[in-house]
Parts: sequence; C-alpha cells; structure tokens
Amino acid sequence: MSPSRPRTRPARVPAEPARPRPPASLDPAVLPDHDLDTEAGYERLGFVDLDLSGRRAEAVEFTQCRMRHTTLAGTTLSRARLTDCLVESGDWANLRMPSATLLRVRAADSRMTGFALVDAVARDVVFEACRMDLSGWRFTRFTAVRFEGCNLTGADFTGADLGGAAFVGCDLTGARFDNATMTGTRFRDCVLLDVAGVTSWRGAVVEAADLIQLAHVFAAALGVRIAPEP
Repeated sequence: MSPSRPRTRPARVPAEPARPRPPASLDPAVLPDHDLDTEAGYERLGFVDLDLSGRRAEAVEFTQCRMRHTTLAGTTLSRARLTDCLVESGDWANLRMPSATLLRVRAADSRMTGFALVDAVARDVVFEACRMDLSGWRFTRFTAVRFEGCNLTGADFTGADLGGAAFVGCDLTGARFDNATMTGTRFRDCVLLDVAGVTSWRGAVVEAADLIQLAHVFAAALGVRIAPEP
C-alpha cells in the first residue's frame, strides 16, 4: 500500500473585477457647492477639470461619480468610501485615504505618485496605466483587484492581504511585500527586480518568464551565492 501524499490546497484565483455602474447621465459638480466636507455625500456627479487639492475631510462618500481631469493632489480623505466610480486622467499624487473603502472603482491614465490607501478595503477595483510609484498599501485587503500596465516602483504592500490581487504588465521594481499575505496573488509580464519581502511570496502564482527575474532575490533571501559563469 503506497503512502498517501499530503494534500495541497490550490491557490486562490483572483476574481475578475466587477465593472463600476455609474449612470449614463451625470449632473456637473461645481465649486464651492461640491467642495469636500466631512461626512458629505456626493451622488451621480461628474467632477470635470476641478481642483480639489490640499483638502482634508473625513467620511466622505462618492457614489456613482465620474472624475475626469480632476486633481486631489495632497488631499487627505480619512474613512472615505467610493462606490461605482470612474477616475480618468486624474491627479491623485500624495492623496491619503486611510481606512477607506473602494468598491467597484476604475482608475485609468492617472498620476498617483505617493498615493496612500492604508488599512483599507479594495474590492472590484482596476488601476490601469497609472503612475503609482512610491504608493502605499500597507495592511489593505484586496478582493478582485487588478493592476494593469502600472508603474509601481517602490510601492509598499507591507502587511497587505493580496490574495485577491493580480498584477499584469506592471513595473514593481523595489516594491515591498514584507509580512504580506500572497496566496493566490498573480503576476504576469511584470518587472520584479529588487523586490523586498520575498519570504511572503508563498502561494503566489508567477509566470515562468517573471520568475527568472526573482532568482537573484530569492537566492539572496536564502543565503545562496550564485557563481558567475566560467
């Protein structure tokens, strides 16, 4: 009788993000009527070419809104909630969103250098062709989230639950994954040079071509020296 083999649990496959559901017709947002105020709610509004930078507000809610060419640079929105929202060609550089919730959100072609979504929840979210270098995602939980064609150099995913995240065609050079949960996290056609926290990668799914880049990083983490070719 042959000995039984230990069962292995299959890796989770990140679900395809559900699409945002904004209405076909939106009322235009105008200042100062729709400036950012604590506990304010904004529903079915189109934010176009507005400057909302440098604000500070808590518990703001955006529902079925569209933001185009609108800046939130340097703004802090604690415990904010975005539901069924579209962000296009926005400037979210250094936007801080601690303890926020993103539900069915799509951000495309946006500048998000230094963006921080910390201790937050992201579900059914797509970031496409966004500049997100030096962004922070510490202790955030990702469910059905896809990063596609994004610059994530130096991004910080420390302590995040990335089991529901997929990275496609992203530059993750120097990104940190210390103490992250990564069972089922998917990587395809990504740059993975000099990533930190590789001991957290148990259960991640990496395409063969991407894994070659990680060889030196994994070797260094295990104390293995790679001899030069003769």
